[in-house]
Amino acid sequence: MKKIIMLSILVIFIFSCSSEDEINTVSLALDWYPNSNHAGIFYAKDKGYFLDENLDVEVYTPSDPTTILQTVASGRDQFGISYQPDLLLARNEGVPVVAVSSVVRTPLNSIMTLKKSGISEPSKLKGKTIGYPGIPLNVGILQSILEGQGLTMDDVNLVDVGFDLVPALLSSRVDAVIGAFWSHESILIEIEGEEVNILKFQDWGIPEYHELVLVTSEEYLKENKEIVESFVKSFRKGFESSIESNSESMESLITAYPEVNVELEKQGIKLLAPLWDESLNSNNMDSWNKFGEWMKEKGLISPSLAIKDSFKMIQ
Repeated sequence: MKKIIMLSILVIFIFSCSSEDEINTVSLALDWYPNSNHAGIFYAKDKGYFLDENLDVEVYTPSDPTTILQTVASGRDQFGISYQPDLLLARNEGVPVVAVSSVVRTPLNSIMTLKKSGISEPSKLKGKTIGYPGIPLNVGILQSILEGQGLTMDDVNLVDVGFDLVPALLSSRVDAVIGAFWSHESILIEIEGEEVNILKFQDWGIPEYHELVLVTSEEYLKENKEIVESFVKSFRKGFESSIESNSESMESLITAYPEVNVELEKQGIKLLAPLWDESLNSNNMDSWNKFGEWMKEKGLISPSLAIKDSFKMIQ
């Protein structure tokens, strides 16, 4: 009888330990091909921060990154990297996704021109050709900036150049581009030997918004709160460590994806690290709410959409 009791206790002990150490496999869909914006993720994987929380994380770029919010909402992916404007637009259409952490809470998107063009402010865009990546939100932002200069969309020629923003600008196919990240495309232009003017949205009447956010679905957060909290903890730790260890973080990115433009990404991470420092643990929702209200004013989302419900900040 004693042997049976001891055996039962041992089985219970082994079962409880194995349950406690159970590895949870989750996926993280990137918003674009791996670059310095994602360095903290690969650093977290290399340093074992996810495994420390019993998480096995599959990081990948979907063939169509524009579907991330849908795949997260459906449960195909547990987490994704997205943008505040896209998240609000999706929720406006009934897609049940939420942000659980900010990565960069200031716009990286911008209008860019070549320095030699002399187009150093939006008023000088009158009569010019502007390339954009076919994303409707960029049109709304451009329209608002032009209105602030007493111009309309009829005063410019807007051309969809896809994501060939830099080639279009360097070849003089367009005079300016919108949809270009000042932490990425501006560096590419300079690598090609040209100086660039960067017109940041917030300098021309557009409220600041969270460019990059970590998202999950409402259902996954509700049913797996502890996993989400563990993921966010490890995720942030990877970026926080990258702030101090740019070079090590870059090595993690390069090891995972040797095909990255090393010169470009090494410059990019130096621009991004200060933004991570002020974004990752901020629970200041002012800019989030103000941009949401701006989207309502511009008719981009419904006036009844509850902006506060779109960000469930994990502490």
